[in-house]
Amino acid sequence: MTKSTTTVRKNISSGGAYESVFGYSRAVRAGDDVHVSGTCAPAEQEGKDAYIQARAALEIIEKALREAGAGLEHVVRTVVYLRDIKDADDVARAHLERFDKVRPASTLVQVTSMLRPWQRVEIEAYAKLSSEL
Repeated sequence: MTKSTTTVRKNISSGGAYESVFGYSRAVRAGDDVHVSGTCAPAEQEGKDAYIQARAALEIIEKALREAGAGLEHVVRTVVYLRDIKDADDVARAHLERFDKVRPASTLVQVTSMLRPWQRVEIEAYAKLSSEL
């Protein structure tokens, strides 16, 4: 009997306005891999500091992971984009609170702007569900 090499793909939608305009999914599960798109805080976080916005983005990421059958404990990599590198300590604090025991590989990059001028941070996450980990 041969093992099937077909990868099951599941697109996860948050219902965000830009998903249909831009043509993307909040997250995609392909087999044991879950890729969560860059995630910013929602509009109600406008005017909030980077720590609060990072926490909100991580909550959205966690919800997408759960819908894909994963959790924060499955995250193996994050990418953090900051508009102002001076926010690094605040965003790092939010990241540590959620990933203290997990300790995923992570990259932090400063960018010149975000989609909305009030957004301070955007976070991507990659998770692996394999039992080999």
